[in-house]
Amino acid sequence: MREKINTSRHTRESKEVKTLQEVTANEAWLRKYPERTVLAVSIDGAGRPNIITLGWNMPTSSNPPMAVISIGVTRYSHRLIHEGGEFVLVFPSIDVEEEVLYCGAHSGREVDKFTETGLTPLPSKYVKPPLIKEGVVNLECKVVGELRTGDHTIFVGEILTAYISKEHKKALFNMGRNEQGKRKFRGF
Repeated sequence: MREKINTSRHTRESKEVKTLQEVTANEAWLRKYPERTVLAVSIDGAGRPNIITLGWNMPTSSNPPMAVISIGVTRYSHRLIHEGGEFVLVFPSIDVEEEVLYCGAHSGREVDKFTETGLTPLPSKYVKPPLIKEGVVNLECKVVGELRTGDHTIFVGEILTAYISKEHKKALFNMGRNEQGKRKFRGF
């Protein structure tokens, strides 16, 4: 268990600090938008694919090309990616906003998200999970590292091959929530 950091020596006030408001970390994170919204496609032992919507993702290496995603440890996709050792990372098109919301709100333990959303699976070249036709970008990834970070695990995926869409050009970005708490999206 990590030792709690002693912040008592850092409690000095200055004129500069008075221009800032101290808030919780979660409240501060609400200022990060817009963020790239991605889908991660995994597959179970019986060959059934699953899709999860994620906001926590980024490139992490150019040579070899790698990307990371962060998934809550209780999520069904967490288990599938941990056990299967591979995933497809998809930058969804702005055209599939409702489908992306569905994939983030329902568990693949209970539903087939490809069937329910109408997203189109395409065969992948090096990994078992399928690509998604409605993606602006599809990245086939092999897990080369995992790091548990509290209630999430960061999965490091080496990108085995990448695809860009000839049809879909604008990727979906999460702009945060509106006054009613509904997510807002834009395409870039």
